[in-house]
Amino acid sequence: MVERFIRDVPDFPKEGILFKDITPLLQSPEGLAQAIEGLAAAVDPASYDTVCGIESRGFIFGTALACKLGKGFVPIRKPGKLPWKTESESYQLEYGSDTIEIHVDAASQGPRFLMVDDLLATGGTMAAALTLVRRIGATPVACAFVIELGFLPGRAKLGDVPIHSLLTY
Repeated sequence: MVERFIRDVPDFPKEGILFKDITPLLQSPEGLAQAIEGLAAAVDPASYDTVCGIESRGFIFGTALACKLGKGFVPIRKPGKLPWKTESESYQLEYGSDTIEIHVDAASQGPRFLMVDDLLATGGTMAAALTLVRRIGATPVACAFVIELGFLPGRAKLGDVPIHSLLTY
């Protein structure tokens, strides 16, 4: 499975943190294919119309998944990166806050969204993304992640949306 392609990087981005690096996974055709296959199998493709990915690594997995399944892709980005009318949502980080945006017409090709990102940690980014997609009239069907840090409270922040993770640490 994909776990053998995940590299541990001690003390990054600061001392005491063991970072799970997906770069070897992305560099490996076999590993990347396994990750996309796993994400495709995690949620019934008939249950959603559109794949939605969060900047930036959610773009990698989300667009590959959308292409594989013949679905459209919707990006959620940092402020000022989307060229059309947007909705935005701010959320708290461990040390500060951040904001993400989505196009107001992003649900026009299908309102049922599969939310994709590389990592579920504290859940703040995905919780904000869920708020955004609901605000534009979409329904988040499920969330799919490559990695989940199960020792952090991310799952609890996402409410009743089903969560699928290829790896849990």
